[in-house]
Amino acid sequence: MTKEELKQQVLKVIEENKDLIINIGREIYKNPEYGYKEFETTKKVANFLKNELNLDSEENIAYTGCRARLNSEKQGPKVAILGELDGISCNEHVDALENGASHTCGHNIQIAGMLGAAIGLIKSEAHKYLDGKIDFIATPAEEFVQLEYRSKLKEEGKIRFFGGKQELIRKGAFDDVNMSIMFHAQALEDKKVLVGPVSNGFIGKQIKFIGKESHAGSAPYEGINALNAAMLAINNVNAQRETFKEEDRVRFHPIITKGGDIVNVVPADVRMESYVRARTIKSMIDANKKVNRGLIAGAMAVGAEIEITELPGYLPILRHDDMEDVLKENLNYMGIDDSEIIDGGDFTGSFDFGDVSHIMPTLHPMFGGITGALHTRNYKIIDEEKAYLYPAKAMALTVVDLLFDDAKKANEILKDFKPLMTKEEYLEFMNSNDKTIKK
Repeated sequence: MTKEELKQQVLKVIEENKDLIINIGREIYKNPEYGYKEFETTKKVANFLKNELNLDSEENIAYTGCRARLNSEKQGPKVAILGELDGISCNEHVDALENGASHTCGHNIQIAGMLGAAIGLIKSEAHKYLDGKIDFIATPAEEFVQLEYRSKLKEEGKIRFFGGKQELIRKGAFDDVNMSIMFHAQALEDKKVLVGPVSNGFIGKQIKFIGKESHAGSAPYEGINALNAAMLAINNVNAQRETFKEEDRVRFHPIITKGGDIVNVVPADVRMESYVRARTIKSMIDANKKVNRGLIAGAMAVGAEIEITELPGYLPILRHDDMEDVLKENLNYMGIDDSEIIDGGDFTGSFDFGDVSHIMPTLHPMFGGITGALHTRNYKIIDEEKAYLYPAKAMALTVVDLLFDDAKKANEILKDFKPLMTKEEYLEFMNSNDKTIKK
């Protein structure tokens, strides 16, 4: 079959199975699970791959998550299609569960899109005409939340890193992968797709201010107020904001997770969580030093002690233009005009896919079909075809282009690709940010 015939077959099959794709997206949407707790969602994905596509899955690849392999017998390069399993907390959303979990992150859309691409490639039998391997990986724990729970998993030796793709890199899941693709949902108004986004990375922080308890009414002078230390620390960081370069896009956004015990006792144990975000690894490290300086000074000012636990966060997402060119050609092939495509996006949030982008060529477009900001009560899927089917088609067609004709396009891209980090360099950097500072 010609490449044109393969693409037409892929599109036809995805259209014929659109109800199946949308329904799995809806089912996952109704049952959100937090990161490293996606046990039921992992089973749903594994069962879908088995029952609909006759693919066996390796489950719990990073505590949770699963992976299925296609064309394993072939010799060409391997492309991984990824989707994320976890939900986020948004108590205010109409569809949130009692524990606050929701899929206002759009990750259910990603999983459905990944499975839709698998349907297009397998049920059309297009994969038989491709000269390379394809993996479908449902990844856990993209949202960097519930740090105490993840700290416990780490202490028990069940995980090493808090992000799912970080953990997969560590465990060797990407060792035999040459390039990876996935997508996110985004409110794009009258546009259909955003391509070539870049983002911030971050270093995570758990902070404990240690004071001395005393009666808050009759003897506050005998105590050391850890809450005052925390408030001073936040103000100290705020006083340094003008020293952050605009192009570094620095963000520090703490929350106090424990402000004391009872109101008539001077707070002696105050906890804070935050990220230090920036556009480059260098600016992440620089901003983090300034933040730590401010936090420590807040504790010193009132005579408190401080413990800062640094957590390896995510790296900035990189843009790979050779991959973007292949995607844009296929968006046009689908009938999406250039006027409906946003080329380039500046995100000060973070994605753990950024870590993967430092090691191999990647694609991470944003597709529309939703309204309202991610992680908010206003989030809503308004066009299921744009949300679920467009990305499924785009990813499947992109894989066809990459792996057709002895994987000519994939090999051209890989020949000129120079990773910013090897796996070993990446792990060394991550481990260097895994430490506790006590003052």
